Amino acid sequence: MSTTAIVVIAVLVALVLWYVVTYNRFVGLRNEVKNAFAQIDVQLKRRYDLIPNLVEVARGYMQHERETLEAVAAARSNAVTAAQQARANPADGGALMALAGAEGVLGAGLGRLMALSEAYPELKADREMQRLSEEIASTENRIGFARQAYNDTVLAFNTATEEFPSNIVATLNRFPSLPMLQSTTSEQERQAPQVRFGQ
Repeated sequence: MSTTAIVVIAVLVALVLWYVVTYNRFVGLRNEVKNAFAQIDVQLKRRYDLIPNLVEVARGYMQHERETLEAVAAARSNAVTAAQQARANPADGGALMALAGAEGVLGAGLGRLMALSEAYPELKADREMQRLSEEIASTENRIGFARQAYNDTVLAFNTATEEFPSNIVATLNRFPSLPMLQSTTSEQERQAPQVRFGQ
């Protein structure tokens, strides 16, 4: 066998090994993204399970706020449906955007419910309402951390799909860039409150 043939075979073997390693890296990263989304899903399910109890406790005190309570229940139902669709395919950008939108509506509804509960001292003092409020706040923090972990994992995956030469393997095997989860709070909610003295 000539030296040229040995060099050609060695280059081909190196290319095949590189391709296999790169492909396996994409598979591993994709599975990490799925796992990261599953962690978000666990926390969302926990919140979805807490909300009906919260609404029922509030309903006993807030008979005049029926519209708000029904809006929270409807928003929860829409969010559960959106989460099921996103769970079926966490790589579907449309499903993730629909989930983010549904979560935004649910978050706004919960915010209104909590703000209204301030006007009902008996409700604020109710032990079950306090416990549920604390659990929801704790769950919201967990959801935030899980979203951050998800976005970090998606960033690693997307970087690998865009870097040369691994982008060749990504293109050949249809590993598309994945969308990151955006905050579900509105611009107005994100802004820091303005503090003014001496006016």
